[in-house]
Amino acid sequence: MVKRGRIVAFFLLVLLIFGTMGATVSDITNRIKLGLDLQGGFEVLYEVKPAKEGDVINQEVLNSTVQALDKRINVLGVSEPSIQIEGNNRIRVQLAGVKDQNKARELLSTQAKLSFRDVNDQVLMDGTDLAQNGAKQSFDQNGQPNVALKLKSADKFKKVTEQVLGMGAPNNLMVIWLDYEEGKDSFKAETVKPDPKYLSAASVNEVFNTNEVTITGSFTVQEAQELANLLNAGALPVELDEMYSTSVGAQFGEKALDKMIYAGFIGVGIVFLFMLFYYRLPGFIAVITLSIYIYLILLIFDWMNGVLTLPGIAALLLGVGMAVDANIITYERIRDELKSGKSVISAYRSGNRRSLSTILDANITTILAAGVLFVYGTSSVKGFATMLIISILASFITAVYGTRLFLGLWVNSRVFNKKPSFFGVKPSEIQDLSKDDGNQEIPTKFDRLDFVKYKKTFFTFSIVLTILGILSLAIFKLNLGIDFASGTRVEITANETISADKVKEELQELDLEPKDVVVAGNNNDVGVARFIGVLSKDDIGELKTHFKEKYGSEPNVSTVSPTVGKELARNALIAVLIASIGIIIYVSVRFEFYMALAAVIALLHDAFFMISFFSFSRLEVDLTFIAAVLTIIGYSINDTIVTFDRIREHMKERKVKTKEDLVYIVNRSLRETFTRSLNTVLTVIFTVVALIFFGSEAILNFSIALFVGLLMGVYSSLFIAAQLWLVWKTKSLNKPRKVEEEIIEP
Repeated sequence: MVKRGRIVAFFLLVLLIFGTMGATVSDITNRIKLGLDLQGGFEVLYEVKPAKEGDVINQEVLNSTVQALDKRINVLGVSEPSIQIEGNNRIRVQLAGVKDQNKARELLSTQAKLSFRDVNDQVLMDGTDLAQNGAKQSFDQNGQPNVALKLKSADKFKKVTEQVLGMGAPNNLMVIWLDYEEGKDSFKAETVKPDPKYLSAASVNEVFNTNEVTITGSFTVQEAQELANLLNAGALPVELDEMYSTSVGAQFGEKALDKMIYAGFIGVGIVFLFMLFYYRLPGFIAVITLSIYIYLILLIFDWMNGVLTLPGIAALLLGVGMAVDANIITYERIRDELKSGKSVISAYRSGNRRSLSTILDANITTILAAGVLFVYGTSSVKGFATMLIISILASFITAVYGTRLFLGLWVNSRVFNKKPSFFGVKPSEIQDLSKDDGNQEIPTKFDRLDFVKYKKTFFTFSIVLTILGILSLAIFKLNLGIDFASGTRVEITANETISADKVKEELQELDLEPKDVVVAGNNNDVGVARFIGVLSKDDIGELKTHFKEKYGSEPNVSTVSPTVGKELARNALIAVLIASIGIIIYVSVRFEFYMALAAVIALLHDAFFMISFFSFSRLEVDLTFIAAVLTIIGYSINDTIVTFDRIREHMKERKVKTKEDLVYIVNRSLRETFTRSLNTVLTVIFTVVALIFFGSEAILNFSIALFVGLLMGVYSSLFIAAQLWLVWKTKSLNKPRKVEEEIIEP
């Protein structure tokens, strides 16, 4: 008897949830903060050094520096800046949405050490003599902009003017400096220059009994206001050495965001259509739960006050493909149970129960890789890892509990009793339970495939690939981006087709000689130039101004010091090792050591092939490539765990005495999980291909790395991991028996 109340409850629940989502999703997306790469902005990592010999950099000094930087950022009018202390001597500043990046860079790093000196460069007063907020933009009698300063002590200023007046003409000058460098700057050297470094040199013809002084010069109103703001922000108590920086033009960010949204719609749309076509009713439920999943991720990200980046959006889209995996595992289990002859309700309950541990193990191992990526990642990579972790957790909730709720309402309504076709199962595939002797094997479409028979062929193929990869790395090495090689990377977006020679000519006009220039983009409208060494702030400022005037948008500029480059390379290696060790421990506890070892060798095989592919293809290796490698490690272990879970299940059902028993179990397990492996990789590849063809060029190499890794991941899960386990398990099969015989013998 059909229980119509459950069907009504399903539609009411769906209407309620989607109504709530529709009413709130716009506000949520508007509140989510966009990263530098999506709205433009500036990020810099400073190494904090003592301003004077003998000074010590401690937490108090770092906090004081952060406060001074914060005051300066307020001058820029940037909303919600991020200033973080990293380690014992570093500060990272992120300014999303800042319009004038040259001004931001200059304002942040300028020491703002105000000093009043005589013509012999002797200090008379310094910035500590300035009253709090004592600088303001003003005008002289002729209407020229100047900066009026209010000093703490009128008496001290009186003594200073007496001292200068006593030096006699023409030496009765009070020279006002900003960031005077001892041993390098000199009034006598600067005064002959057409554009001297000092701010002003005023004649002192009388003693002033006041606490007010004026800085005059060829200021514009804006320049005078900026100087007043800088002086009020205070002198930094330290020197800041720029170790890493990246700047993204606003136009580039907007364009990248539009492309990623478009790629997302295409990728997710194809996944939805695939699930509907292949899984029928469960596929329809998957579309509902995946929609809720996407909403949940955005909601959680909003609650966390997280910053969405380009890799973060990529993680969200990848998460859709990976979230489908949990659905596919469950649906394939239900289909297996239906094929065994069980009723729809029994198959639904059994499929859910038997798939839960598989989903749990697969997700935990993926979270291990994502967690390591978060700890050892930096900047946007952390954003990617954060989104990946949220995606895994949200997919578990929606795929497990959401599917059980929605699909359970339909199944328990009994409307689909005796209608297995709605679950993608043909009547001809269903076995007769009355003829089941308890050992009847569920037929699959792949029963003719003997995975084990050709294991030596697979091993040989992988060994050949490994040797070719080693040769490629030895001959070509890796085309390291500035993240690891250090230097400067300039990405120029043009409103026309450009050539590498044209970009080189433009840079040479600025007296800049790039190491290499390549042209990318769908219309060859993106030029990427790399420089050995870190360009100066002045060079970067001139470069950005030049190309903005030339092509209408600011180029993206990234700089990395050699120190940071080495640290990033070391952290990447540590991240892979820790992820591998964590997976070995977890899989050993949940399964067995041989399975753990086989799984890790398979995932290292995948990671090495990705590296070899990038070496041979000469694609640039940057930070996002490391994110891709760790993602594939998580994905590859996910796929392998599903196979091992099925092997473990059959090991419990069947007493293993001979090698033939093991061969049977491995072949049977691979055949039963083959559809799941293919469908899972297809759904993730749909989203990755959409990223490659329609996403932002900024993460093109990242997307290509994922595509290659996904193909290798499914290959190693099917043809390497299980076969390796079989070889080792076969060798250990008779060991316990030998020990037992030795004990029995007199």
